[in-house]
Amino acid sequence: MGLLKGVGFRGLSIAFLFLNLGVGLVVGIGVNWGTQLTHPLPPATIVKMLKDNGIQKVKLFDADSDILNALSKSGIQVMVGIPNEMLYSLANSKQAAEKWVSKNVSSHVSNGVDIRYAAVGNEPLLSTYNGTYIPTIFPALQNIQSALINAGVSNQVKVTIPLNADVYDSSGSDLPSNGDFRSDTKDLVVEIVKFLSDNGAAFTVNIYPFISLYNDPSFPADYAFFNGYSSPINDNGRIYNNVFDANHDTLVWALQKNGFGNLSIIVGEIGWPTDGDRNANLLYAQRFNQGFMSHIKDNAGTPMRSGPVDAYLFSLIDEDAKSIQPGNFERHWGLFYYDGTPKYQLSLGTTSSNGLIAASGVQYLEKKWCVMSPSASLDDPEVGLSVSYACSNADCTSLGYGTSCGDLDARGNISYAFNSYYQINDQLGTACKFPNLSTTTTSDPSTGNCKFRIMIQSSYSSSANSRAGSLEKPNYLGLVVFVFMFLYTVL
Repeated sequence: MGLLKGVGFRGLSIAFLFLNLGVGLVVGIGVNWGTQLTHPLPPATIVKMLKDNGIQKVKLFDADSDILNALSKSGIQVMVGIPNEMLYSLANSKQAAEKWVSKNVSSHVSNGVDIRYAAVGNEPLLSTYNGTYIPTIFPALQNIQSALINAGVSNQVKVTIPLNADVYDSSGSDLPSNGDFRSDTKDLVVEIVKFLSDNGAAFTVNIYPFISLYNDPSFPADYAFFNGYSSPINDNGRIYNNVFDANHDTLVWALQKNGFGNLSIIVGEIGWPTDGDRNANLLYAQRFNQGFMSHIKDNAGTPMRSGPVDAYLFSLIDEDAKSIQPGNFERHWGLFYYDGTPKYQLSLGTTSSNGLIAASGVQYLEKKWCVMSPSASLDDPEVGLSVSYACSNADCTSLGYGTSCGDLDARGNISYAFNSYYQINDQLGTACKFPNLSTTTTSDPSTGNCKFRIMIQSSYSSSANSRAGSLEKPNYLGLVVFVFMFLYTVL
């Protein structure tokens, strides 16, 4: 799609909407809360943080009973989701769909959870899935809708499918007016759209300007944000100076051309990561997210569709256990760090505060770090093996060119890797026993923007003993790229 090109790769998440106190209207702006962490905060802590920040709605991409129970009688509206892995069984068994609705919707509604949407799958038509879910997504959607009707909750709970923006394009141009659904899935998407319309539901789409910049080095960076782009696109008198509006209106045109121009749109995910890539940093993330908030706060909408934009920022908290197949930035989309601490100043207009409010009552492990021993040699043959093992079983995505820890020297890189493994394993003594290479310290090795984290105490994390394994054989299927980065630094 030229300037409209963009692909999102998200995982399980939760999203919320905010109350715009300035105008007294509910505006569809929120943020996803992912759950792929080694040490997640307790659901009750998160729910309190949502309420402290004036959050009105949450969107779950999985039916976690602990989270749903924590949301009971909270006053927060909920969208509960179904992972792609469940689509086959739901598509082929009405009984399975009814069982899912009974367990994950009806029972929780009866328990005081205000569920409003059931999200069937997550980006199931993504082109990189090579059609895996094409045979099952629509039958699964139909069966869930039937189950909601049979359970007597269909008037309150609607269905939707969060889709990636790659389900539509603009035929090789940058003009939204050329937009239509992708040819290989168009018939299916139109069928889904009709079903959503018939059942009073909305079209949910994930839009990622960051991915446009990440995938294409020649993409004009200013066009990804909401100010400063000097070459706006003129589409028959409609002016586009940012990729979000253009991408959104490409979808509007696609819906309109296929007879559904008035269908409601939910932007399921939109945001900017803060680490793991040269374009992923605190400055850009703050610029994008605050710019987006300012862009839609007056309910002006987009050139093709005026009014409030119903959208969810991605994401609430960093996720140190996410797959990095799309890129190292995948673990750094949060507005908050893993411990619920805000990353940067961001005004959401939801409370009297001009910034985000941190999670309360968070408990940390000791102020102790695992680092490379001063007496250890960089020439030790165990170094490469140990760094590979640590990074394959922990999180080293803050290392590398353009990242928050990109300026560390070789010893710093090694220490960061060791500490990441040590903290993820709850500071277990054997987790800082890299052969003749490591030692613990009570002096914080952080420097500048590069933070050596102290892990939080979490009753929801798996056993430390099960995570800390033998140091003899590395898991070469993990983040071995960091071995290359380390060796490059040494050389």
